[in-house]
Amino acid sequence: MAALIELTGVSKRYGAHAALEGVGLAVEAGQFVALVGGSGSGKTTLLKTINGLIRPDAGRVTVAGEDVSATAPHLLRRRIGYVFQEVGLFPHLSVAENIGVTPRLLGWDKARIAGRVAELLQLVALPPEVADRAPAALSGGQRQRVGVARALAAEPKLMLMDEPFGALDPVTRDALGADYRALHERLGLTTIMVTHDMAEAVLLADRIVVLKSGRILADGAPGDLLARSKDPDVLALLEAPKRQAERLRERLGA
Repeated sequence: MAALIELTGVSKRYGAHAALEGVGLAVEAGQFVALVGGSGSGKTTLLKTINGLIRPDAGRVTVAGEDVSATAPHLLRRRIGYVFQEVGLFPHLSVAENIGVTPRLLGWDKARIAGRVAELLQLVALPPEVADRAPAALSGGQRQRVGVARALAAEPKLMLMDEPFGALDPVTRDALGADYRALHERLGLTTIMVTHDMAEAVLLADRIVVLKSGRILADGAPGDLLARSKDPDVLALLEAPKRQAERLRERLGA
């Protein structure tokens, strides 16, 4: 099967710092991939090369067979959903207007946009009355759900997510992560998510890509990586959720 996303020999430097160094990665349609690694490992840089927010110094990035560097950035990004931690909702627009931004740019008529907004609010488990509210009137979890709805508005098949749930409390984060995974399955999405939370990566993703110093250290299903990897950095990351669970059991006396 041809890859939906393919990076070949991708490098990016900021002065003397190599954010990415000869990265090669192929992602097939329908996969849920988590990018993990320490701060400065290259996760967000890699993610942003896919939708053209960052142009690599060397190498090639293709999406659905099209070279990202040869595609108009605004046209590329209208076909790719993008969710990030700060959400970035427009404060002067209502929730419905925020969700409808990209469909309006694509020339959808008002009835189609209104129908899509209503459909998406239901998909992300928000009540219809939220549509007329300002973002400031919502909780953090609700704003993040609106961010997911806005990213899905133009019916993309590819979703890029940069620490999407990182600013939320643990209960809300867990619920929203599970709800998004269900949406991924229901809508047949391809998702690439940056996260610092290994438990989140293991629970949500089919495949984990571990980065360090701009290079890929390991790539595979969570269980396979833990079973076969010999790299101490990879093992430390993958075993973190298990260590946390053991400490919790000790603290709680379970």
